[in-house]
Amino acid sequence: MPLGIRIFLVCFLFVGLAGWFVLSTVMEEIRPGVRQSTEETLVDTANLLAEILKEDVRTGTLDQGRLPELLKAYGERQPEAEIWGVRKNRVNHRIYVTDAAGRVLLDSSGVAVGQDYSRWNDVYLTLRGQYGARSTRADPNDPDSSVMYVAAPIRDGERIIGVVSVAKPNASLQPYIERSQRRLAWLGAGLIVLGLLVGGLLSWWLSRSLRRLRNYAQAVSEGQRAELPSMSGGELRQLASAVERMRTQLEGKAYVERYVHTLTHELKSPLAAIRGAAELLEGDMPAEQRQLFVANIGNEGARVQQLIERLLNLAQVEQRQGLEEQVPVPLRELAEALLQAQAARIETAGLKVENLIAPGQCVVGERFLLSQALANLLDNALDFTPPGGALRLAAERQGHWLELRVFNQGEAIPEFALARLTERFYSLPRPATGRKSTGLGLNFVQEVVGLHGGELRVLNVEGGVEARLRLPAVAD
Repeated sequence: MPLGIRIFLVCFLFVGLAGWFVLSTVMEEIRPGVRQSTEETLVDTANLLAEILKEDVRTGTLDQGRLPELLKAYGERQPEAEIWGVRKNRVNHRIYVTDAAGRVLLDSSGVAVGQDYSRWNDVYLTLRGQYGARSTRADPNDPDSSVMYVAAPIRDGERIIGVVSVAKPNASLQPYIERSQRRLAWLGAGLIVLGLLVGGLLSWWLSRSLRRLRNYAQAVSEGQRAELPSMSGGELRQLASAVERMRTQLEGKAYVERYVHTLTHELKSPLAAIRGAAELLEGDMPAEQRQLFVANIGNEGARVQQLIERLLNLAQVEQRQGLEEQVPVPLRELAEALLQAQAARIETAGLKVENLIAPGQCVVGERFLLSQALANLLDNALDFTPPGGALRLAAERQGHWLELRVFNQGEAIPEFALARLTERFYSLPRPATGRKSTGLGLNFVQEVVGLHGGELRVLNVEGGVEARLRLPAVAD
């Protein structure tokens, strides 16, 4: 299924379900909301009438005044009011008054005078000083025939001498409820449709943008010339830029040119030396001189072989996405083994070597790679340590990390070279021979340390140079 359709379906489900839930919830709240507002109005009306009727109820002249006629006239009125699009042609309030015993003294409908209403909740609760209200069906079989009754006490001082109740049929409220529900339903449906339309446009735009990026990536993969599509969205523009950078890195034209150029330059010198020596060996020369040229060919051949081997090792590390194993590697034992392998060279140069790494200090990683990295560091340190100089290895715990330090006595590294030491093929002349190395050792070390999530730093310190490897330590 295309991504655009999936995004639209997600929008459809989310907007549809959210809209339906909100709409249904609000629709359910309309009816009780209208009735609550009506009840509040009935409370005010009942209390107003209680004050108006108080004197007539107290003196017992309620049926002798004009109030019955007024209520009859009120019931016959036709307001002809237009309320929010709903036509109101008659009044709906029913008003009745009871004495302190709950017997009806006055009824605007004229049907309940003399009846005992003391058991109806509106009268019963009001006579006991509570809020009296009830909702009763006019037709027990018709749920839409319910009538809301709200009562207020008629007081003579602190004594309740009667109750006035105001009633309103809920059916009279139904047109307003239905109108609000219809308007809300149309509005909700419109908002849902608008949301789906926006979701559809968003999914179309996103799908179109991704399709353009896909076409661009396919064209690049097929070797075609393609222009990077312009994107308006912030994240999509970043994605397009990332794809362009990835294309540049995959093609690697500048990188390959620089790599080949440097490699050619590095191979040119030993190959020229080998060719020159071979040409000279074709003629007659003393045995000692012949031996010198043969040794020169051997040395240059070894140099080329070392360059190729280091390039292969570096390529293998660069292609790795992670470590093949993560085991505790004891640094002291590893360093001792590497120093033993260089024992002849150390003894010849008369170097003073100190292994200050404490027993039991371990890092977590791949032993083979760590061994190769430390071997490269030692090789570098030995190259730059003068005869009779000092070489020192130490390690220090720093939280979850272990910092391995390889110090060699010697001249400080020039400032211009410090930032370039880990570049491929960049190397400084060795003090003993004046020749440069392959320039791949420290780059290899940096790649190995990066695979372990650590950090390599080479800096000048008092009396010499120190390389610091930050590697993950074994948890305590």
